[in-house]
Amino acid sequence: MLTCYRTRRRLGAYLDGALDQDAARSTSTHLASCEVCQREAAQLRRLHGLLVRNLTPAQPDWTGFWQGIVRGIEDQRETRPARRGWWPAIMGHRWAFGGGLVAALLLSIGVWQYTVGVRPSEADVLVTSAHTDDPRGTVMVYSTPEQDVAVVWVFGLND
Repeated sequence: MLTCYRTRRRLGAYLDGALDQDAARSTSTHLASCEVCQREAAQLRRLHGLLVRNLTPAQPDWTGFWQGIVRGIEDQRETRPARRGWWPAIMGHRWAFGGGLVAALLLSIGVWQYTVGVRPSEADVLVTSAHTDDPRGTVMVYSTPEQDVAVVWVFGLND
C-alpha cells in the first residue's frame, strides 16, 4: 500500500523521464508487479497522447503589440496631473530629498559618536558634591577652572 502511494506520486515524473536512476528503477520494478499502478500509468499515457494530438499552441498575434504600448504611454502622459506649488516639486525629487536626509542623519550620528568618545580630563572639569540638611537631597556642582561657569544640580528635593 505504501509502495503504491509512493509510486503514484512519482508516476508523472517517471513517464516524463525526470526521475533519477534509483527512483526510476524502483518505480519500474513496482509497475511490473502491481496491476493497479499499471492501469494508472496507462491512463496517464493515454491522457498525455490525447493532449499532444489535440492541443496545438496557437501562435501569438503580435500585430498590435507595439501600437498598444505606444498608445498606453501616450494615454499615461495625458492623464498625469500637472504639478503645482513647491511641495510636489520637492516630492518629485524624493530620491535626492531622501538621500539628503540620510546623509544628514549619518553626519549627525558621526558627530554625536565623536563627541561622546571625547571625554574631558579631570583638570578640565571640577566636580564637587555636597549634602544638604535634607537627607533626601544632594547638590552636584560642575565648574571649569579657566572660566567662571558653574552648573549646579540639586537631586532628591521634589518640593
